[in-house]
Amino acid sequence: MKRIFTIFLSVLLLLSVAVPAFATGDPNIDGGGGGMGEGSSSSYWNPGMDGVRVSVVNAETHAVVGSVIDLTNQNPGTSLVHFGKVCKLSYNGGRALSPKVGGYSCIRPSQSLPRIISSGSFPASISAIRSYFTDEQTIRGISGYVGIDFEKLVGGKYKIVIEPIAYFFFNGLQYAMTATEAALYDQQVNGGLRAKMLSLTHKNLPLAIFLEKADLGYPAWSGSTTQKVSNSDIISALGIGVVRFNDITESPVVNSFDYEYRVDTDVITSVAVSGGQSDPDNPVSVQFNIQGTTYTVSNVYYPDGDSQLVWVRWHTPTEPCVITIDVSVVGGGSAKSTVVCNITDLAGKDPPNPIATDRNDAYAASPVPTNMEATSASWGIWSPRWHENWEWVPNWEKCWHTDHWTDADGKSHTDHWYHWVDRGWWEDHGWWEFDWNGYTATLNAQMDVTPDDKSPAATGNTTKSGYGVQENVTAHVCTNQSAAVTAAQNAVTYFPEFGYKTYWRLLEPTIIGKESSFVFRQNRYSTYNRRTHFTPIWFPDGAYTPYTWLLDCWTPAGMLSMNLTGSVTIRGNLWEEWHIAPANP
Repeated sequence: MKRIFTIFLSVLLLLSVAVPAFATGDPNIDGGGGGMGEGSSSSYWNPGMDGVRVSVVNAETHAVVGSVIDLTNQNPGTSLVHFGKVCKLSYNGGRALSPKVGGYSCIRPSQSLPRIISSGSFPASISAIRSYFTDEQTIRGISGYVGIDFEKLVGGKYKIVIEPIAYFFFNGLQYAMTATEAALYDQQVNGGLRAKMLSLTHKNLPLAIFLEKADLGYPAWSGSTTQKVSNSDIISALGIGVVRFNDITESPVVNSFDYEYRVDTDVITSVAVSGGQSDPDNPVSVQFNIQGTTYTVSNVYYPDGDSQLVWVRWHTPTEPCVITIDVSVVGGGSAKSTVVCNITDLAGKDPPNPIATDRNDAYAASPVPTNMEATSASWGIWSPRWHENWEWVPNWEKCWHTDHWTDADGKSHTDHWYHWVDRGWWEDHGWWEFDWNGYTATLNAQMDVTPDDKSPAATGNTTKSGYGVQENVTAHVCTNQSAAVTAAQNAVTYFPEFGYKTYWRLLEPTIIGKESSFVFRQNRYSTYNRRTHFTPIWFPDGAYTPYTWLLDCWTPAGMLSMNLTGSVTIRGNLWEEWHIAPANP
């Protein structure tokens, strides 16, 4: 108890007493922004009403660990509208916005934050932001807030994610939003947030912090740092900074591929199109050239300053290869011109045949791994509609008249005169407005592992080592745009005796619509070609837990996938089933 008190006291001292500052961590943080537009009496932001969301993530798995916190110098109050404490990685992993009214909490650190969001008269300093979040005092404070030991936090296993937050009024209500939350919310309200808070939510907030180098699955931002950006750019690349700790040096991974696909699989490839405005008067179309076949997507519409995700569904080859897709835009927009796809094959890594004399006296259980997981995705299509605005176009013309009369002296007179007549017409001087039609997909799955039903030693879910186990994975995709989503098409299972490495089994699928089921392929080492996996005879008593990564459920917003596990109980081994008797005399 004394040790716990000492650690707690040291954290309090670090947060409340000025101490020498030492740089800790490698900042992957850059920023931009610029002047602010005008607001209204019910929708506005005051410069300085900002902060940051801080999350700690596992550097390898990208899983969020510890508590997620909001830091600010301000006192925004507790009754505002917010979406909880959710990291950007969680939203990109499929987490949906969940609005809450009231109950908001934030932390005002004793070491004040630098200005985070620039405005016209109050620019932020990215060097000050970098310095603040690599200051040892700051990192120690964060470790206490999130509940992770400082030495562990800076040991190389974790990274700190920094996201800018703005506190602003929209339609009379106060909100707290990160850049990602603002983009997601704008999609939900059909561009309503952007229409009133454009300079904040779609320029200064997302451009306050972004990556100099690709990290955690996000690219380095190479676009403008002073112009307004689209929702898709914000969600995919902006409003995130990373502090890395390099006590553990990892070899850099160079990945030049835009997509990683599997052989013989239905996939979806997407690009974001932007630039100007595309409407029925000035339409845009996109062409994808894939292995000599051209796929054309016509009538791609989006408002000025935003973008539209455009996708094509196609089937990968049956052999591993690298495919470069050429993308061309016809009309006023632009998009990524090439998409590089790596086509891989998961087959061919079946485990070797176990034998009865196998031993592994040094076996130690490995933790179940976690691959990339995203169980839901959202995207949308801009739909233009004409807003009529009839205006009278004046066309004034002289209307001439001639009068004839005779005066009292009998003299004839002629008089020419005119008056003005408006011979104009009504014209529709309307404009195109856009509605956002949102779509979603959600992946649900279940994995069952059972003893081989031919095993003579099985009782319920308990079997002896050396006998086989069977597996059944079922998956269902729920979506409101079926044509844009594939079923889950692949599942690969890893086993504890190999430390969930080296060998695996690619399962055999049965796919009907958006329903999928997967089982082991026939085992060539099985006497009766059973769909089974033999457990090693040396495996110790206890839980035997295969791990399955379910993948290749493709949507326009990326791939949905799930991590699944199932277990049987090992008790005893197959040698216990043998009885050796003396030969007959």
